[in-house]
Amino acid sequence: MHCCEVRFFRVADKIQVFIQAVPPQPWLYYLCSMLKTTLIKAAERAGGILKQYYGSNFQVNNKEGVNNLVTEADHAAEKAIMEIIRNDYPDHYILSEESGDMPTDSPYKWIIDPLDGTVNFAHGLPICCVSIGLEQDGEMIMGAVYNPFFNEFYFGQKGYGSTLNNELIHVSAETTVDKSCLVTGFPYTYLDEPNGPLEVFSRLIRRGVPVRRLGSAAMDLCWVAAGRFEGFYEHKLNAWDSAAGFLIVQEAGGKVTDFKGVGYSPYQPQIVATNGKIHEELLQWISGKAGTTGPANQENKK
Repeated sequence: MHCCEVRFFRVADKIQVFIQAVPPQPWLYYLCSMLKTTLIKAAERAGGILKQYYGSNFQVNNKEGVNNLVTEADHAAEKAIMEIIRNDYPDHYILSEESGDMPTDSPYKWIIDPLDGTVNFAHGLPICCVSIGLEQDGEMIMGAVYNPFFNEFYFGQKGYGSTLNNELIHVSAETTVDKSCLVTGFPYTYLDEPNGPLEVFSRLIRRGVPVRRLGSAAMDLCWVAAGRFEGFYEHKLNAWDSAAGFLIVQEAGGKVTDFKGVGYSPYQPQIVATNGKIHEELLQWISGKAGTTGPANQENKK
């Protein structure tokens, strides 16, 4: 039984209206509220630490791969998040980018990226954030992404929708890839494979489709949820990159799958997240089944 369950009410033909999120038992309501409080507190504390380090003379090290950086800020933010979670829920499972897998028998699992967009952060680019997702029995139930430099706090809860600074958000209404603005990312180690990152990127930009590369998967996902992008795809992510963001997209009315259109799991590398309306078409572009023939888009997209 999940900590929060949702009831819907049907009004008129094929229309469902969200009425109220009703936990099946009172104690579950309080547990849900307590988990949310811990999640928000941890994200805000970590965001404050990132602001303290930003623009200062902090230590930067390299992990495996080229430009796979980790900074003092990553470690300090991660420590603060874990202290808050451990204080409130000492028996919960934690998976975090820098400290790794810390399993327990708890049905609750926190998936943490203390600083998503470390390369941006290290170069003084404020497109970076804290990302924390919470699973219950293997299903994502809450996620928070906080960019303290833009003062943007995204929160999603299963069945409750997604918010930006406590205001509900929704994906865009665009229906075609040609008229979409997309965002992607590239792995630290290039994947030399059919329909690899550069092949898909080239296919889209040759068509005239604007594709951005911003350096933070969690922010990319949130900006899909907020309707700023129509779609995001990436070939190789880790669970902490997408755990919070993919739920935020889904709860904002979007769709998230792997490259084959199968329901998304953060424990596999490929992701496609869209407004839902361009999803099947974007999958065709990624697979190479679209974009190889036909006239190029002549619109002047900047």
